[in-house]
Amino acid sequence: MFKGSFKTLLLGSTLLAASFVSYAENMHKVWDQLVNQNVVAINNGHSSVVNYAAMQAQHSELTTYLKMLSAVSQNEFDGWGKTKQLAFLINAYNAWTVELIVTNLSKGGSDLKSIKDLGGFFSSPWSKKFIPLLGETLSLDNIEHDLIRGAVDEKGKPKYNDPRIHFAVNCASIGCPALREEAYTADKLLQQLEQQTVRFLSDTTRNFAQNFSLSLSSIFKWYGDDFEKGYNNTHSLEEFMLQYPKALNLTPAQQKALKEGDMKIQFLKYNWDLNAQY
Repeated sequence: MFKGSFKTLLLGSTLLAASFVSYAENMHKVWDQLVNQNVVAINNGHSSVVNYAAMQAQHSELTTYLKMLSAVSQNEFDGWGKTKQLAFLINAYNAWTVELIVTNLSKGGSDLKSIKDLGGFFSSPWSKKFIPLLGETLSLDNIEHDLIRGAVDEKGKPKYNDPRIHFAVNCASIGCPALREEAYTADKLLQQLEQQTVRFLSDTTRNFAQNFSLSLSSIFKWYGDDFEKGYNNTHSLEEFMLQYPKALNLTPAQQKALKEGDMKIQFLKYNWDLNAQY
């Protein structure tokens, strides 16, 4: 009787461990299915819109995914590699942004025109603390600026130091880089970030060169410092852009001017309209 109970206990423990591994590996599959079904590419694939009404109809699935994210402890998170951590945080930011919009729709906000309308007189929607994550109640700003951009390693250096995250996090606005039609995952993250970067930079409605003037999204004005921290051995916005001459359609003369500091850089007005499929 004892031996049988022990075997049963051992089998149960093994199944539980296997289940945990499966859970950890498949955590983002629910989100992957949601964005795959409800995010639509537009503008020749450079941008995307979200079918928020369909997301609202699948709110139970979204809620299930958010609960899975919330169940991850700080200790568990700390035990992951950097790419797994970063994929987790990007997905969390995007999923809770969608949750913010869908929750508003559920309250009768069908005429919502911009995520900025969800802020108060003295606060923004990004500063609202409504996200149970890693043992705390956080805001979207906390995820982006503290956990991603502001994270440091044991030596006090930027932990992730990848400005391409700005083309992955999505603020539910037309001006934002596209919400990707799949979840970010540890094994594909670097490739996904590179694809998102090229996807955004090659969008001539938001980034383009004309003569010796380079017009860029305001993202590069707001987060310019992130492009000066040595990512891929680049220490300036100009050096970062020179990594993507094909995406920006830069001529050899324009590349030379950009390298020598002879190209004027200006920033375009940002479109805060909701990225909704109508």
